[in-house]
Amino acid sequence: MSYASAPTVVSSIASQSDADAFRALNEEWISQLFTLEEEDRAVLGDPFGRIVGPGGDVLLAREPGGGAILGCVALLAYPDAVFELAKMAVTPAARGRGIGRLLVAAAVDRARALGGARLFLGTNSRLAPAVHLYEDAGFVRITRDRLPVADYYARADILMELG
Repeated sequence: MSYASAPTVVSSIASQSDADAFRALNEEWISQLFTLEEEDRAVLGDPFGRIVGPGGDVLLAREPGGGAILGCVALLAYPDAVFELAKMAVTPAARGRGIGRLLVAAAVDRARALGGARLFLGTNSRLAPAVHLYEDAGFVRITRDRLPVADYYARADILMELG
């Protein structure tokens, strides 16, 4: 499944080089702003086994024609048709071009296509542009007790679900 918004194309992860780009994009921003946790390393190190295999997906935004990867987002599958929007990153050079909005919209569509009934995410108040982006996409804040998973990332001080 592909989504397009000139000149960027969003499609599912398809190769080891895609997986490497997904890992590199996320390790960069997480390490700069927070601490890379063991769960980060596990998911980023094996997106086919940890995300795609269990029923989720990784979407990559790239220049048309198989060009440079500009950003990414993951959909992690949980029981009961629950998905988590996670590991979203846009390269510094591509920020301000609407790539984040495109990735969020594509992820919402993809979660629905995968049978998702609930979509949630965790973010941090230090990421104000991301929080605004999620709110614009229809996500609303929830309390930690409403999370559909236990033992969630310590850095997530804002929790949201699609309203």
